[in-house]
Amino acid sequence: MKRAALAKGRDVIEFGIGDPDCPTHDFIIDRMIQAVRVPANHRYSPSIGNVAYRRAAASYMAKRFGVDLDADSQIVGLLGSKEGIGHLPTALVDPGDVVLVPSPGYPVYTSGTIFADGEARTMPLRAERAWLPDFDEIPGDVASRAKLMFLNYPNNPTAAVAEIAFFEQAVAFARRHDILIAHDMAYADIYFETPPPSILKVPGATDVCIEFHSLSKTYNMTGWRVAFAAGHAEALAALAAVKSNLDSGIFGAVQESAITALERFDGPEVSGQIDVYRKRRDVLIDGLNQAGWDAQAPSASFMVWAPCPNGLESMDVARRILDEADVVVVPGSGFGPTATKFVRFALTVDVERTKEAVGRLAKMSW
Repeated sequence: MKRAALAKGRDVIEFGIGDPDCPTHDFIIDRMIQAVRVPANHRYSPSIGNVAYRRAAASYMAKRFGVDLDADSQIVGLLGSKEGIGHLPTALVDPGDVVLVPSPGYPVYTSGTIFADGEARTMPLRAERAWLPDFDEIPGDVASRAKLMFLNYPNNPTAAVAEIAFFEQAVAFARRHDILIAHDMAYADIYFETPPPSILKVPGATDVCIEFHSLSKTYNMTGWRVAFAAGHAEALAALAAVKSNLDSGIFGAVQESAITALERFDGPEVSGQIDVYRKRRDVLIDGLNQAGWDAQAPSASFMVWAPCPNGLESMDVARRILDEADVVVVPGSGFGPTATKFVRFALTVDVERTKEAVGRLAKMSW
C-alpha cells in the first residue's frame, strides 16, 4: 500500500521503519575517513572483532553499567545485533529445543529459532504487567525443555523499560531451569528519564546471560552494521564458532569508528540526539491525544506504542491511516498475536512533519 501511494505521488509520512533519520555524528565520520585510509583495515578482521574494539566494548560496559567483563572471553563483535540474535539459536539450540520469545517482540527471535529447527513458545507481554512476562505462566514442561529465552528492554515495540528487580527474577528463573537468557539492549542509551539497567548487573548473571548491544540507534549507524554481545563466555564461544563459518569480521575501519563512538556514549552528541527524540515524542503524543487517541509517552527508545482507537484491529487501523491520511505506522499484529490492538510509531520524522501527520490524523473519525 505504501509503495502504491508513493507511486501515485502522494505525500506519505513514514513512521514505520525504526531507522534513525539523522546522520551519523561527525566525530564518528571523521574517524572513519582516517581509518579507511589505513591499509591494514582493508584485510579480513577476526570474526569475533579486533582486540581494540572488544576492549572498548568492555570499557563501555564498565563505565555505563558498572559491569566488569573480560574482553577476550566475554565480548564478541557482531555485524549488527540482528546478525548475532539470528545466529544465536544456530549456536545453542538443537532440533526440538524450546526457545521462549516475548510477544509482542522482534520477529528475529522467532525466525532465528525456526531456522535452527527449534520450537518457539511465546511469553505474552501485557499492558497490565507493564509489558513484562510473567514467568509463573510458563508451564513446567515447557520450562524444562527450554534452552534459550529472549528478553528486550528498553522494548521494541512497546518502549517498556525493565527495572533491576525484574532482571533478578529472570536470572533466578534461568538458573532454576538451566536456560540461557539473551537480552537484546539495542536501545540502551536512548532514554528520557532514568538510564535503563543491564541484566548483567545482577550478581551471577554472566553465568546464565548474554546481552546484545548495538551502535545502530544510539549513534545513527544502522547501515554501518556494528554491535557486540557480552556476558556468558561459553555461549559467546559457541556463537563465535558459528560466525567463524559464516562471516569474515567487521570492516576494520568501522571497528575503529565504533571505538570512537563508544568512548563518547555520554557525550553531547548522544544527549543532543535524545533531545531531538524527546521533542518529537511530545509533539506526537500531544497530537495523538488531542485527536482522541490514548497514547502514553515512552520513557525510553524512539518508539510510541499506541492503543488503536476504539479497540480496533491494528491492521485495519494501519490501512485506514495510510489510505485516508497518507501516514505509515506498523500494525502491532506484525509483532505477534498479543499485539493486534496496538500500532507502533517510530520517532524518525522531524517535528514539522510530525505536526503535519497528527493534523491529518485529527481529521479522521473512528
